[in-house]
Amino acid sequence: MTEKKNTTVVLVHGAFADAASWTGVIDQLQQAGVTVTAVANPLRGLTPDAAYVAAVVRQIDGPVLLVGHSYGGAVINAAARGLGNVVGLVHVAAFVPDTGESLASISAGFPNTPFGAAVRPTMFPQPDGTEAPEVHLDPAAYPDVFAGDLPIEVSRVLAVAQRPIAVQGLEEKFSGEPAWKALPTWTLVATEDNAIHPDAQRFMAERAGGTTIEVAGSHSVAVSQPKAVADLVLKALS
Repeated sequence: MTEKKNTTVVLVHGAFADAASWTGVIDQLQQAGVTVTAVANPLRGLTPDAAYVAAVVRQIDGPVLLVGHSYGGAVINAAARGLGNVVGLVHVAAFVPDTGESLASISAGFPNTPFGAAVRPTMFPQPDGTEAPEVHLDPAAYPDVFAGDLPIEVSRVLAVAQRPIAVQGLEEKFSGEPAWKALPTWTLVATEDNAIHPDAQRFMAERAGGTTIEVAGSHSVAVSQPKAVADLVLKALS
């Protein structure tokens, strides 16, 4: 892997979160001398979100390590294709789909989590004047589903600040070859995750190969255990 001083780490958050969810990880990486940026993932659909992240990466001079949390794992595997400066992928409690899979179809193959019962639908306007469905998590259920290892006063704030995702992002099938088939990968499995079942994470990690670690954390493991996440990123850079 490229020396960390020459590599930019690009952090891509998932649904029901925002770039601030990487705050602790950013602090750890900056203290280690790593150049890092956290992308504002649009959460409008896998294809447009991957195109947005790819555009960010193309404008970075030098090698890039992509790090994706949750839905962001699917995004980085679509965004990295055809980008010659991406040198590896780090998945954090993430979806790591293969061709033809959607986030919904992957989840359907494993035991249910509290996530499904916590989803609430709304609509959002599109440029053509029509409306499309999006979903958010019931704020009352958010602490248990997303952030069970965080203080309740913190998880309540995250529940209010969450960003919804277009249903298209959950149901769109991954098109083409995912980048994990061509790039080195590192994966963190959150063993106390109530959003993506830990067995689903293990299955995707084993399929992708590379290095896998397990951390006793919630789906918001980047918030609750930023050092563990940052240490994995630093390992990928070494």
